[in-house]
Amino acid sequence: MLRTPAGADEDALVATLQLLIDHHDMLRLKVSRPTDGEPVLEALPPGAVPARGRFTRVDVAGLGPDAVRAALTEAGEAARRRLRPAHGEVIEAVWCDAGPYTRGRLLLIVHHLAVDAVSWRILATDLATAWQGVTEGSAAALPAVATPYRSWAHLLASQARGSARAAELPLWETALGTPDPQLGYRPLDPRLDTADRTRTLTARLPATWTRPLLTTVPTAFHAGVDDVLLTGLALAVSSWRAQRAGDRTGESGLLLDLEGHGREQIADHIDLSRTVGWFTSLYPVRLDPGPVDARQPGNFDAALVERALKRVKEQLRTVPDHGVGYGMLRHLNPATRPGLAAAPQPQIGFNYLGRYAAPSGAAGGDGDPGTDWEVVLDGGGPPSQDPDMPVHHVLDINAHTEDLPEGPRLVIRWTWPVDLLKEEDVEILSDTFVRALRAIAEHAERPEAGGYTPSDLPLVSLNQAQIDRLQNKWGGRK
Repeated sequence: MLRTPAGADEDALVATLQLLIDHHDMLRLKVSRPTDGEPVLEALPPGAVPARGRFTRVDVAGLGPDAVRAALTEAGEAARRRLRPAHGEVIEAVWCDAGPYTRGRLLLIVHHLAVDAVSWRILATDLATAWQGVTEGSAAALPAVATPYRSWAHLLASQARGSARAAELPLWETALGTPDPQLGYRPLDPRLDTADRTRTLTARLPATWTRPLLTTVPTAFHAGVDDVLLTGLALAVSSWRAQRAGDRTGESGLLLDLEGHGREQIADHIDLSRTVGWFTSLYPVRLDPGPVDARQPGNFDAALVERALKRVKEQLRTVPDHGVGYGMLRHLNPATRPGLAAAPQPQIGFNYLGRYAAPSGAAGGDGDPGTDWEVVLDGGGPPSQDPDMPVHHVLDINAHTEDLPEGPRLVIRWTWPVDLLKEEDVEILSDTFVRALRAIAEHAERPEAGGYTPSDLPLVSLNQAQIDRLQNKWGGRK
């Protein structure tokens, strides 16, 4: 959802939307499903999808914020139901016209087959550029798309059958072989556990603790933000499971589905920075932070944190190309697909979406202080998932960082089917995760915290113990 300029008119908005649809192939996606084969994706030619037929105007002039939200939600849900990929209809737009002197709102709804999180950023920027061209009568074109989605799809299919990707198979088989005790009160059932039967718990970590997790900790351990967050999650789940089972010495490994943006540089000739499409990768990893003591739940001391972060970082470094090869072998290689499909799937999914700027003004209404074409993060609209869509994990964790005036704030959303976990179960796990992250942030302030791990020193063959001895000998950890 974006703020539209005051005085915007329907014809100009439709023309802007037409430029967007004609420029990005996946907004003209058509999906056919032969009775005896795999689905086929086709990008219809520019002009084949008239923007006028995908555009709805709603008059909200003079309405308050709550009424605008209600109107957007009603019209947005109707638009969502009109999406029909089999007919080449994967995009809908709903414009709330607030009158000639007030900014309106444009709600874009696109089928997930055609976009991912990165695509939304591209589309938001291009909408503003296209609007400027339409309203100023300039002939400036949208920036070119260097690598079409079709080229990426063919590259995946080609690499999936190559020896380099086939060599990854033992890595994925080992990860999927991780002992994974039942997380919920019963196994996940796609017939019963659907999106409309889930609950979400949101936790927020203040800037005091978020800031070091994004800066001090990664610097001290020569790590990424994902390494830090996943270490905290691995510690939290291990501690939570140990508490529930009363097991103080059991399996500390965690089987996890990691979700990534998928736009990996797997060939020299590709540039996906402006390609709209669904690139998201999903792949299993085994994270083992080492044993935790259930007798002191949530007590993450310095030694435990130091060991866990280095271990998890190294385990993640064994995954090539951020896991994009797993999807190739799981879906596109006929020799490896059956075995990976039959393997037990992770019960937990995790996705860190990165950093987002907070909106500059309040949501809607007269005198809206926001800016033209700014994204509105919470302004109504339909649910982001089809209510009947099967849930893929017992527990899904989605995190992102909000850049606020007082500093960055980590937001963590826990989503689960209501029949599989109690809310208090998730609250305990969420609280344990926050404690683990705080312990990591506090530990990084110590002068002796951090240091190198084997993946940082690829030209020498040293294990972690040897690296630690050398760093202690020379009096430096950083």
